Amino acid sequence: MELNHDVIDTPPRDAASVVMLRDGAPGLQVLLLRRHTDSAVLGGAYVFPGGKVDAADSSADMLARLDRAPSELQPRLGEPGLSPEQAAAFYVAAAREAAEESGVLFLQVGAEETATRSADTCARLRAGEPFAALLAEAQARLDTDALAPWSRWITPRRPSVMNKRFDTRFFLAAVPPLQEARHDDFEVTEARWLTPRAALRQYQAHEIDLAPPQIVGLLHLLQYRDVAHAMQDARSRPPPLIVPEPVETGDTRVLCYPGDEHHPVPTRALPEPVPTRVVWRNKRFEPPQGFNAFLD
Repeated sequence: MELNHDVIDTPPRDAASVVMLRDGAPGLQVLLLRRHTDSAVLGGAYVFPGGKVDAADSSADMLARLDRAPSELQPRLGEPGLSPEQAAAFYVAAAREAAEESGVLFLQVGAEETATRSADTCARLRAGEPFAALLAEAQARLDTDALAPWSRWITPRRPSVMNKRFDTRFFLAAVPPLQEARHDDFEVTEARWLTPRAALRQYQAHEIDLAPPQIVGLLHLLQYRDVAHAMQDARSRPPPLIVPEPVETGDTRVLCYPGDEHHPVPTRALPEPVPTRVVWRNKRFEPPQGFNAFLD
């Protein structure tokens, strides 16, 4: 991954992402998907499932397939400026992208029934069939309660590792029982379940590429004992807003986050000991003191 130096003046696109979790033998694990190397956005990098919000995500047909009214979902995002329909669209986009990229469905029907139909439903969704029509055919509702708003990241005008801007709402979710992640092998070429520590170790060793939101997100996930702990924390507070502030120090790029001395927002957005900045070194963003302080 190369450092971007261009300023992007176009408004950020609304997007949604699911940080999918499970409890494994080594502890809490997170699903990372490798984007196709030809992708225009973070090609070859490992990301959480997600993508842009589409107009159909807030259609009347789609909103009719939710387990909650949009007016119930809007307060959970902690953004009074959003309409209920706009808020609901982020939930839909997150679940739709998770289904398209990882083959995991968040539906309010029996776990066994969902697992049985997941492969066919996700294949048809990837082929272009409307999400709302597939849910209506299955007489299923989207399980928005499974998605806990976790954070909101807005790409700065000078993005660090890409040339596009996004306004992304990140959700935490436990992988539903009996379902297995199966990447689409089109937009995504590989899927890995890793502990946050193992993922950061692989990034540190140049075995995988990560973007700053994933790096900081994994550092945040180190604070959780298990899935239940992570979900409880996400549901206990409004999701913080994080707009990175790029600062050039000589030939080094520093990304500062709320609470850092060089960020205009003085209050921390993320709990200690998550760092308030990352530094570009050896074609890697890392905490100022390095990763070992967090991983040893």
